[in-house]
Amino acid sequence: MKNINSYRIGVGIILINKKKKIFVGKRIDVKKEAWQMPQGGVAKNEKLEDAAYRELYEETGVKKAEIIFQSKKWFKYNIPSPVKKKLWKGKFLGQKQKWFLMKFKGNEKKDINLNIHKAEFNNWKWVNIDQLEGLIVPFKKKMYKEIVKEFEDKIKKI
Repeated sequence: MKNINSYRIGVGIILINKKKKIFVGKRIDVKKEAWQMPQGGVAKNEKLEDAAYRELYEETGVKKAEIIFQSKKWFKYNIPSPVKKKLWKGKFLGQKQKWFLMKFKGNEKKDINLNIHKAEFNNWKWVNIDQLEGLIVPFKKKMYKEIVKEFEDKIKKI
């Protein structure tokens, strides 16, 4: 019997532009409209910072970004039962993530490309921090509220 009592280790990225707006991508694999910030798993022996830069590149094409802040705590979310078998073959309850605040230092037209790797997003936009909760899938809302709470002041000071 599989042990599904663990969480997949991951990273998440709050990518902000000069106007302090946050990058969100529209998920390809969700029927309803669902947006999220870039995120993903950490490979074995991969440093969290390296995973954050890799995931950002794979999902957005962005290489011109700089880490400004790393979350103090780990954030977790559980995957709803109907989705559990599809994701990671039912191996995990959800993800446990460290989040990184990154400043976008590139050119939107040249440096954002959703088709670098296996595309997860089919559209993207910049949003205000207070719009995040209304865009995300329901099972990640609680986590996004906590992330906003930790990063809000940092974003204001940039």
